[in-house]
Amino acid sequence: MTDQNPQTLIDELDTILDEERAALMDGDLKKMEAILARKEQAIEALNSFSDLERQTLSKVQSKVTRNQDLLESAMEGIRSVATRMAELRRVRKGLDVYDSAGRKTRYGTRLDQKLERRA
Repeated sequence: MTDQNPQTLIDELDTILDEERAALMDGDLKKMEAILARKEQAIEALNSFSDLERQTLSKVQSKVTRNQDLLESAMEGIRSVATRMAELRRVRKGLDVYDSAGRKTRYGTRLDQKLERRA
């Protein structure tokens, strides 16, 4: 980002946003850190220009909004998976049941059980 031409920076941000979308769509969250750093640099450089017109930035603004929606969906998916994994770990430890008096009883599972495979 050595060129400080506003249109060049806008074009670069546009390219970065396309890369970000591709990474989100592919589920490649490892790339997101580097992309985020580049995006922040481009936005910071654009913020140094006070005479940018709203119309000039409208295309990238729509991409920013689109990518934000994708990122929120990805985070929701990650939270859902984490919740499900926690439930599975809890179930593996045992089963909690309540009797008619409301007392809780835990039936543990034996983790040392091994399945025997027969031909």
